[in-house]
Amino acid sequence: MKVSKEVFNGATIFIAIGVYFLVMNALGFADVFFLRFLNIIFVYYGVNKTIQMNIAEGKKTFASNAISAMVTSLIGVALSVAGLIIYSYIHGGDSYVQSLSKNFLFGGNPSVVTYSICLLFEGVAGSVIVTLFTMLKWNNRFTKE
Repeated sequence: MKVSKEVFNGATIFIAIGVYFLVMNALGFADVFFLRFLNIIFVYYGVNKTIQMNIAEGKKTFASNAISAMVTSLIGVALSVAGLIIYSYIHGGDSYVQSLSKNFLFGGNPSVVTYSICLLFEGVAGSVIVTLFTMLKWNNRFTKE
């Protein structure tokens, strides 16, 4: 069974983000707010790789590449949020999430579900932005529809 390039590159995004956050946590930088935004590099890599693969296959229409890129990034985000949920419950559930949220988007005491839903919305917004920027980069290689 052949895995689609969107699923493969989305899983690559998930693995890269997971390893990145585990390394940050091991080095004691998990609470550094601006380092959390560097995961956009991994999303860009996966989306860019999907578009490269599409162009190599001769798929050069803007719309099909935009959909493929967006699906790739959304798979990466969905897997990452699911991974965070599992990781959070393994490490104490709501108490673990509350230790994460001190410097992040939340006030009060968010639950794992609240934290994950907010990160899902943030991830979807980031996916749209990364997809748009990547499509702009590749725009001159697409054909008119």
